[in-house]
Amino acid sequence: MKIIKPALLKDGDTIGILATSGAMEDDTNLKRAVTFFENKGYKVKLSDNVYSKNRYLAGSDSERLDALHKMFSDKSVNAIICLRGGYGAIRLINKIDYDLIRQNPKIFCGYSDITALNVMFLKRAGLASFSGPMILSDFGEENLCEYTINKFFETVTTGKFDYEGTFWGGNLSTLVSLCGLDFIPDFKFTLFLEDLNEPPYKIDKMVTQLFNIDKIRKNTKAIAIGDFLGVDDIYYIFEDLGLPLIKNFPASHSAKKATIPYCFMNN
Repeated sequence: MKIIKPALLKDGDTIGILATSGAMEDDTNLKRAVTFFENKGYKVKLSDNVYSKNRYLAGSDSERLDALHKMFSDKSVNAIICLRGGYGAIRLINKIDYDLIRQNPKIFCGYSDITALNVMFLKRAGLASFSGPMILSDFGEENLCEYTINKFFETVTTGKFDYEGTFWGGNLSTLVSLCGLDFIPDFKFTLFLEDLNEPPYKIDKMVTQLFNIDKIRKNTKAIAIGDFLGVDDIYYIFEDLGLPLIKNFPASHSAKKATIPYCFMNN
């Protein structure tokens, strides 16, 4: 499948804020993020379900799926940034109209639970998206991380990324939740990984589970190790795989994170 590169973000474009996963408990950071983008000259459009709540989800599966489809089909929206992660994206992936995504390519950005959408958009629609900052955890924070904000705009407006090569991966536990599906690219890549509050033995278990998959072993040419917050040194887990390692890769659940393109920059 041909890989589709979304158009870069331009001054005055419209940014859509999409809730695909967890529910929002408080809208303070959402309002701050909207003001932030508007002050930069962008227009902002909220998905219909941003304020919806169904248990721990931002609305029912049908509400979240409809919001995703509407945001991609809306010709006035140039880029989509996810509201938050948490949980819920994996409930949608077998219901998404990937032809609609393919026919309406645009910037799509998020991390954590959004990893499920990042990798499935690439696999089933050919859309190269971005692992990067989200609304509640990043753009809506009172004290913005300058590195995160600068790297986001640098990447989505100019196409620049500090690392060369083809990158694929994301949140480790979310990737493992996709095992059993056809989600791995057919090309070689540097596998980037990060996670939060997982003990070393679980990280070891999840990495081992991934590398028990033939296509992961065949197509991973190197590993870029992001932050595994809440644990000490875990490099030994990756060293045992015998692959080249990139340490201190800027993928993280912390405030400081890069915007990482899936598969297409600097190639």
